[in-house]
Amino acid sequence: MTSLLDGCTPWPEEFVDHYWASGHWRGSTLDNLLRGWALQYGPRTALVHGDARLTYAQLNRRADRMAAGFRGRGLRPGMRVVVQLPNVPEFVVTAFALMRAGLVPVFCPLSHREPEVPELVRAAQAVGYVGPSTDQDFDHTAMAADIAARWPFLRRVFTYEAPGTESPFGGLTTDPSNCQYAPLGSLDAPPCPALPQRAGQVAFLLVTDGTALVPRTHDDFAHQATAAAALLPLTEEDVYLAALPADRDLALGGPGIIGALSAGATVVLADSPDPADCLPLLARERVTVTALTADAAARWLDAGAAPATLRLAQLIGSPPDPATAERLGAALGCRVQQVFGTPEGLLTLTRPCAPDAAALATHGRPLSPDDQIRLVDAAGDPVPDGTTGELLARGPHTVRGYYRAPDRDARAFTPDGYLRTGHLAHRTPDGDLVVTGRRDDAGRTPPGHPRPPIRPARPRPDPKGTA
Repeated sequence: MTSLLDGCTPWPEEFVDHYWASGHWRGSTLDNLLRGWALQYGPRTALVHGDARLTYAQLNRRADRMAAGFRGRGLRPGMRVVVQLPNVPEFVVTAFALMRAGLVPVFCPLSHREPEVPELVRAAQAVGYVGPSTDQDFDHTAMAADIAARWPFLRRVFTYEAPGTESPFGGLTTDPSNCQYAPLGSLDAPPCPALPQRAGQVAFLLVTDGTALVPRTHDDFAHQATAAAALLPLTEEDVYLAALPADRDLALGGPGIIGALSAGATVVLADSPDPADCLPLLARERVTVTALTADAAARWLDAGAAPATLRLAQLIGSPPDPATAERLGAALGCRVQQVFGTPEGLLTLTRPCAPDAAALATHGRPLSPDDQIRLVDAAGDPVPDGTTGELLARGPHTVRGYYRAPDRDARAFTPDGYLRTGHLAHRTPDGDLVVTGRRDDAGRTPPGHPRPPIRPARPRPDPKGTA
């Protein structure tokens, strides 16, 4: 199977054939799925943020024009672009536009600064960076300028400005290292002919454990997002509140933003999971489904959340929090679904029809019928049901390796392709999984791999630089 990117581990051919035959993989790229959704749901509202509303047709058209803008700036298929944006419509438009242009977005948490962002740019050899000009008094553009001075491949920086604010650059500028800077909003050009792309190619890279990169293909992520949407199930009558940061796996596809769009639902983008940002949206937009961490859910409860329209709240994390789940369901009058997932693709959920004991205290079962789970001891031997062991997984939406990380792959995957998640879990007598935490050594920086030193940010490029 072609991944487009060197340094990615494909699924073995026999698994590819099985996932196709089983209907898990259907051969459509995510950006091409958006074209279909635009035809099916065109005038319906796709995205809401503040006073801004985009229909499905408008979202597709903006992705088309931005994709042409990226190509017009010299970016070519297969190149990587780090995307570090808040929960705004531009995040969704940029993600689809990059994929439509054949580029590979690297979704970077907005909270990352030094040393993570420079290391991500280096690891991905990213030629582009999309981020806010400033966010919470941090100068992202100055950070990008510093990275461009260090790494010769970063040569395009696109800055997001909040609606109604003026870009500090006013147009295209170039700094002494020959890196170009332009407002993200300037990427608007007549659409180009569609590129021939395959769904087995890498759609985007997710970040895990600081700076490790997880390559997700169109096929595997489309399966995850649409299967999760069908499990809930989501319909075009639903309103999904995206309260978690959009760069996370579950916020994108658990079912998340992409799963909600696949069902024709409306996605409401919240600035943060905090009650002050979310609770007004619940009532105003008549939200029906959302996803929260247990900490965020507790803050909602303390703030007196009582929406009338919410029918399902996903509670994300490990271990499960039965007390918070029970309080949340009672206070909000909705069903609570426990969810556990990893950027590598494993996703387990309680089913909507699960009895209360399972829904409150377990993580349910894997999303796909072809997900394969092992629980093993320190020697790699299977443990009996009810006994805690390390959770291993492989399946149609669980990757077979990281991006350009052979040493990490050797530690993180078994010879037969199971991901060693680093999480501990056990099975209940009914067959549900309970993820209880991480191994003591999971997620640590390997010996001999120190974190890069923190460097001071360089000054911004002169807005009067050469055009």
